[in-house]
Amino acid sequence: MKTIGIIGGMSWESTAHYYAAINRETAARLGGLHSAHLLMESVDFAPIAALQSAGAWDEAGDVLAASARRLEAAGADLIVLATNTMHICAPKIEAAIATQFLYIAEPTANALIADGASRVGFLGTRFSMEMDFYTDRLRKMGLDPLVPEVDRTNLNAIIYEELCRGIVTEASRAVYVRAIEGLAARGAEAVILGCTEIGMLISDDDSPLPVYDTTELHAKAAVAAALD
Repeated sequence: MKTIGIIGGMSWESTAHYYAAINRETAARLGGLHSAHLLMESVDFAPIAALQSAGAWDEAGDVLAASARRLEAAGADLIVLATNTMHICAPKIEAAIATQFLYIAEPTANALIADGASRVGFLGTRFSMEMDFYTDRLRKMGLDPLVPEVDRTNLNAIIYEELCRGIVTEASRAVYVRAIEGLAARGAEAVILGCTEIGMLISDDDSPLPVYDTTELHAKAAVAAALD
């Protein structure tokens, strides 16, 4: 099995889910007591979040590219960035390493297309919902993404003020369910949980639309690539 390098910590709550998901998938594929070959660098999220708020994406990209280089030097055979929003920095990371970089949107888009979906809702941070780096990637793969028309501020606040701190409430779940209902009313056939923490709050049992959890799908794709 190849060694998977994880750039994590954004937030550490979702990175913990990555670790569990990658090892569950490895055990499911290999059986017995098998677990994944992993290297992880967990960054301090507070400075990264400050750079996000300041729109200092180049500087944030430098931080993550340096992390990727350290993982590559330590022996990682492929790199995953355990956050959706910071894939805005993916070009800078990819330019810094020779190692394979597995873009988070691609496994999710592939799963949706395989299931016959085309018009899909997209939920994430306000950066991912309002900037085009992520939704353009989905369009290039053949999907028609829709983002909420209202409540983006509330959706974003729930991620940063609650989920990134491990806080899960029924009131916030209801906010997300209403957002998904709005996307369904506009023709969405499924919804992408396009922030790695949203799976802590929403599952198929809660949602009026089928959910595609980027954390789980990215983790499974990483194991598939490591075993290829």
